[in-house]
Amino acid sequence: MPAPLARHHPARHSQRMALSSTAPVQQPPATDPQLQDERWRRQWQQQWYAVACLKDLDPRRPFAFTLLDQDLVLWWDATTEQWRAFADVCPHRLVPLSEGRINDRGELECPYHGWSFDGEGRCTAIPQAPEAVAATASTSGRAQCRAYATGTAQGLLFVFAGEAAGAETVPLPLVPLLEEPGWLVQDTFRDLPMDVLTLLENVLDVSHVPFTHHRTVGRRDNAAPVEAELTGSGPGGFTAAWAEGPRRGKLGSQFTTFVAPGLMWHDLDAKGFARFLTVVYATPTHRGQCRLIARFPFLFRSRLPRLLLGLTPRWLQHIGNHTVLEDDQVFLHWQERALASRGGSGQFSRACYLPTSADVYVKALHDWIVTHGGEPFPGQPLPPRQGPAALMDRYEAHTRHCRSCSVAHGRIRRWRPVLQALVALVPLLLLAVVWLGGLAPSTALVGSGLAAAALLLAVERRLARWQRGLERGSGAPPRNALKA
Repeated sequence: MPAPLARHHPARHSQRMALSSTAPVQQPPATDPQLQDERWRRQWQQQWYAVACLKDLDPRRPFAFTLLDQDLVLWWDATTEQWRAFADVCPHRLVPLSEGRINDRGELECPYHGWSFDGEGRCTAIPQAPEAVAATASTSGRAQCRAYATGTAQGLLFVFAGEAAGAETVPLPLVPLLEEPGWLVQDTFRDLPMDVLTLLENVLDVSHVPFTHHRTVGRRDNAAPVEAELTGSGPGGFTAAWAEGPRRGKLGSQFTTFVAPGLMWHDLDAKGFARFLTVVYATPTHRGQCRLIARFPFLFRSRLPRLLLGLTPRWLQHIGNHTVLEDDQVFLHWQERALASRGGSGQFSRACYLPTSADVYVKALHDWIVTHGGEPFPGQPLPPRQGPAALMDRYEAHTRHCRSCSVAHGRIRRWRPVLQALVALVPLLLLAVVWLGGLAPSTALVGSGLAAAALLLAVERRLARWQRGLERGSGAPPRNALKA
């Protein structure tokens, strides 16, 4: 069952609000700078964003996150049992609070001088000040942290990017179908070296899957004309339908929803097998960078597939997810710079040749940007292009932030030296047994020793492969592998 929805403001707790429907009304593009700024605030700043999966968060320590260029510290307030979000800067000497700790009182403590803050951002302790001075100084507005509204629902933590007072009137971006019972949800996340709009363009586009993801989640021989159509659009996003659906219609029709500014999902009901969704939360961090939270909910018709899927450790599933993401990560990083040099979304139809209905999704996205949303970082240039090593990084982009992957990575690093030592010790132990026991070396004894050493070596090699999978990608997509 999905977790109950909860939303937390610095001074109050609100009740569940329904997901708003997509408005069908079209609006002309704003050209006045003041109107553009108002549009940006409404469509990008005054919005909720998914920042993490709840199962990945460690309530024992604070952690940093950047949202729309705003540095945040997220931490668990055990007193009220809420996740909190503050500006990641101590009002005293401006160091990041995310480098601090949650102290014995359950408050956020600055690492530099030990100033402490409660869940509302109020300063509760100034260790350097005499009691009388501290009582006055701690109540000053200058001693208070800026607090952001937070919310939890469907297994995710959300943060409101604007002023907390405006969060009450904006619904959390949820997938209504996941409120129904019976879904098995697999999820992952990764910090990507691409703009949030590039990510959205990619995940909305269904026609690239047989080619880009050949030999991972697609096959080239399943490619066919994509006759998709837009079924609704407006300031809140758009909907689209693909009647035939993927794999040449073998799986049924697919329906797509984009909830502006950063949520989309594909809905596919494979008759007799399962209904499954591809859900993506695209959260803007910096220009040219974003966090992807990808969710794969399944509603199986029988128990066996659910049981088999549940047997795969989450960290091992994430290694497979990385491979799929890296199928197109390198060229998307290049593509967005090519589009920017040709005028961006405003010139999208001129910059790109779009003769088929397969591009209805990306056209609709760029139409929404031009007509309703604008860009999340207006006027900012893209950062310099990164090299393959940075683009293939998995540890900083995911593993160290993921609870299951970081635990697995730590255990693998501890066990590999042990196994390496045992591989070297097996021959010595065999010799010791022969010598101390006064035995003559036998084929069976030698064979057993070699078999044990080979088994230990095979396990160590497997662990080495998993460790690499948690740290970096190969940069060689499976689609380009030469056939044997």
